[in-house]
Amino acid sequence: MKHIFLALFFASLILTACDDGKKDGLSTDLVNNPKSASQPSDKEAGITFDKTEYDFGTILQGEVVTYSFHFTNTGELPLLISSVNSSCGCTVGDYPRLPIEPGKSGAIKVTYNSSGHHGFQSRTLTVMSNAIPSKTVLRIKGKVQTPDQY
Repeated sequence: MKHIFLALFFASLILTACDDGKKDGLSTDLVNNPKSASQPSDKEAGITFDKTEYDFGTILQGEVVTYSFHFTNTGELPLLISSVNSSCGCTVGDYPRLPIEPGKSGAIKVTYNSSGHHGFQSRTLTVMSNAIPSKTVLRIKGKVQTPDQY
């Protein structure tokens, strides 16, 4: 009982010590200060690909295919690609890690390893960036034949 009384006493001390006489809530100075809050901008980065799908045709099982998807930053701000995620471990996307300035171009190099696959193949790569829209899907497709079919 003594501990409860002491806890309540200290809690009331802390609460009254924090009261500086203001009854109208928290200050909004930080929200209204342009140095502390981001200002909305009508400028944005843009990403435009020459093509978003590549057909590698017919290849022999075990072959490795590479293709580069070329793009241009069609926006007004630097383009930052944050990730390129593939739908399968057999497909890897290599992308620029540095910002792409407005009007400049770049490429995402895709490598597909056909080992262990056969028949029609379709793989996607999801490109995440600061462009509008932030997600672009690239696709590679083709046919993998086994050695006995070739």
